[in-house]
Amino acid sequence: MVTIPATLRLFFHDCMVHGCDASVMIQSTATNKAEKDHPDNLSLAGDGFDTVIKAKEAVDAIPGCKNKVSCADILAIATRDVVRMAGGPFYHVELGRRDGLVSTAESVEGSLPHPNFHLDQLNSMFASHGLSQTDMIALSAAHTLGFSHCDKFSNRLYNFSAKNPTDTKLYPPYAAQLKAMCPPDVDPRVAVSIDPTTPMRFDHMYFRNLVKRKGLFTSDQILYEDPRSKPTVSDWAQNPSGFNQGFIRAMTRLGRVGVKTGTEGNIRIRCDVFN
Repeated sequence: MVTIPATLRLFFHDCMVHGCDASVMIQSTATNKAEKDHPDNLSLAGDGFDTVIKAKEAVDAIPGCKNKVSCADILAIATRDVVRMAGGPFYHVELGRRDGLVSTAESVEGSLPHPNFHLDQLNSMFASHGLSQTDMIALSAAHTLGFSHCDKFSNRLYNFSAKNPTDTKLYPPYAAQLKAMCPPDVDPRVAVSIDPTTPMRFDHMYFRNLVKRKGLFTSDQILYEDPRSKPTVSDWAQNPSGFNQGFIRAMTRLGRVGVKTGTEGNIRIRCDVFN
């Protein structure tokens, strides 16, 4: 089941850098360190990359389809399909993207949200791509799936502040559970589910967890703590159909970010190598 969250996360990491152009797929060479080898992308699971590469090979094997569908479009479609497989909503994917011609590790710097972000930082980053606060909250709910390594949130468990060693925004029994799984001397590669309730299902439990102070990252829990975003979280915690519609709108808008057309890009023969 790693494939589902891996593919969803891969799409997000791709779109937030150069736009939705599959530039995150490119392998580094001796003369170019590509996006996927930036520290912020090193935790991207190989299953997501494999999904796109295998889908591209399957499409190109169909007579008349060879080199007609871009890796960027395949990633967008695969993301929609894994969301649906996990119980999330079906939505139509706009097509016609071309694959990007540039992929550099330095371009990732400052392009992706970090687990310790607060609302202003999140809103600013998403607004730079034409995405609203509501879009950002909907896209954050991708954390209803997948895993995180202990070192991404251990700062909330230990030495948080002189007065409160553990972040008081964490529900104490949940904090104790996390400490049991991630003691101070734990191997930082140990992973835990981001959603402690339904980690294998795409649903609105992400928001219910926030209401219960079970947001794993600061950037999750702040969505409920900040009065500007709290109403949306509270609504979607009780309104799964409302969340699904918000997610569809957000994913559609995300899929339009930085789209390449015409000579701005091409259709790669292989998704992980420039033509």
